[in-house]
Amino acid sequence: MANPLFDDRTVDFVLHDLLDASSLCRLPHFAEHGRETFDLYLTSCRKLAREQLFPAYRPMDTDTPRLEGGQVRVHPAMRELWSRMVELGIINASTPMELGGQQLPALLSVMGNAYLMAGNLSAAGYAGLTTGAAHLIEEFGDERLKRDYMARMYAGDWAGTMALTEPQAGSSLADVRTRATPTAEGHYLISGNKVFISGGDQDITENVVHLALARIDGAPAGTKGVSLFCVPKRRLINGTLIDNDCASAGVFHKLGWRGLPSIALNFGERGDCHGYLVGEAGRGLAHMFVMMNGARLMVGATATATASAAFHESLDYARTRPQGRPLAVRDPLTPQVPIIEHADVRRMLLRQKAIIEGSLALCAQAAKWADEAAHETDPEAKKRAQLLLDLITPATKTFPAEKGFESCALALQIFGGYGYTSEYPAESYLRDQKLNTLHEGTTGIQGMDLLGRKVMGDGGAGLQILSAEIAQAIEAARAAGDAQAPLSSLATQLEQAVADLGATTMELAQRGISGDRLGMMRHSTDYLEMFSLIAISWLWLRMATRATQSIAATPARGPFLRGKLKTAQYWFATDLPRTASIGALIRSGEESFDSARGEELE
Repeated sequence: MANPLFDDRTVDFVLHDLLDASSLCRLPHFAEHGRETFDLYLTSCRKLAREQLFPAYRPMDTDTPRLEGGQVRVHPAMRELWSRMVELGIINASTPMELGGQQLPALLSVMGNAYLMAGNLSAAGYAGLTTGAAHLIEEFGDERLKRDYMARMYAGDWAGTMALTEPQAGSSLADVRTRATPTAEGHYLISGNKVFISGGDQDITENVVHLALARIDGAPAGTKGVSLFCVPKRRLINGTLIDNDCASAGVFHKLGWRGLPSIALNFGERGDCHGYLVGEAGRGLAHMFVMMNGARLMVGATATATASAAFHESLDYARTRPQGRPLAVRDPLTPQVPIIEHADVRRMLLRQKAIIEGSLALCAQAAKWADEAAHETDPEAKKRAQLLLDLITPATKTFPAEKGFESCALALQIFGGYGYTSEYPAESYLRDQKLNTLHEGTTGIQGMDLLGRKVMGDGGAGLQILSAEIAQAIEAARAAGDAQAPLSSLATQLEQAVADLGATTMELAQRGISGDRLGMMRHSTDYLEMFSLIAISWLWLRMATRATQSIAATPARGPFLRGKLKTAQYWFATDLPRTASIGALIRSGEESFDSARGEELE
């Protein structure tokens, strides 16, 4: 059977049982929508992903982009796929109606995009990058940039990218060297080099618009000297597109995401690359973080999608691949059984399910907070949602990527020897997934962001609000549990883990107050893991509670809902207990990796 990419019942469960997506329609911004329009959009995304994007996934992974005569050529299937995504309104799904968009909640946009990413992450990547770049102009651009560039990007006539990374800077954006020289005409002359620019050139649209970071001549060193510019491949002059001295210098050969080109980009080789300031000079990094934070949420959704696609491949294989016999059967003449009958295969399948569905709930919850942070009318509710969104973003980017890689490795393991061949897609999903741990900031960077900025930076306000949310879920679980669904014991486990996180956070804060910032931050990656395991456990407890409450009311969903309870039980038995040892490690201040130098690391 064809890969379903996601279990539709689980997506609907997360959207409606867990998060009550329709409740967003109480906000004036979404008042025109309801369950009917949400379901219509999601159904259309499912159909596009399964019937058109997925069949092109393997061909695009094999026949990769190439540079010919200064022009990047991509797989010919992309032209039709781009047209279909534009027609469905993928690029402007959450864009205001007055700008030609559908004004859907980010929650629906993220879930729809998850299907597209599961079907063909490279194809969907072009659309996601364009949305993000156009949104930056919408937020910070002047009226001319909105009219000349943003409108065409949202319409799908042109594509967009984010151009941050430089050869010498990597993730250290304070070291950006690309120059922007002011001119009397109001534009800037851009010169410099960018690398790893996803979708930086292609032959499916007539123009590519880069949202690039550069340093205006005379600007101070560091992040305060970085500004944001709109730098098109072809600039628009009196309604005509002309070359903008923005050249593709090479295509990188990638481990995964092979259908989406990653290129080296040269600005201003002839001294005629025009750039247009977006927002305030010197505020480029702050402006760019609007796109980067959205991209982090999408990386989490993409990682979830890739793991889900791999899971369904391995599940189908496990159901149909005969091998071996039950342990109790010793007669070699008895028929072999499908490998799903073996306990260890079921263990690997259940672990994938726990990771994927926990990740899906995490991405969806973050997206709902994004909707509330942007469109709540009550100032306190708006601020609260923003604090929660800021806090959860590093985990939403990292957990699905890191654990999704483990999940994809388990999928490959189920295929046995066939797993590492190209006969089945398990190996390609594993390759794709690894890139998600690097995209939009490595795991180490996300750990420092969570602990140093999101937890300590706001005095713990966001963590206090989340802890209150978890306390509510614990009480709801205790009220819903019974002998058949012993949620109380799960609730008690989570309560202890949250207390442990609070104690760990307080100890790290005291180190920071005393001036030992290194001691505070040394285990920030471990802190991110501890935090993420607790966040996923919170979501699994909520899903188990909702499943318990729904079983009696909807007996036809019994097996599906009991599956949620079984998966929650598994997660609390195998992963939540790990937070105790991680917390102890963090508090110990263990520093062998930090103090090791030179030959000690060889």
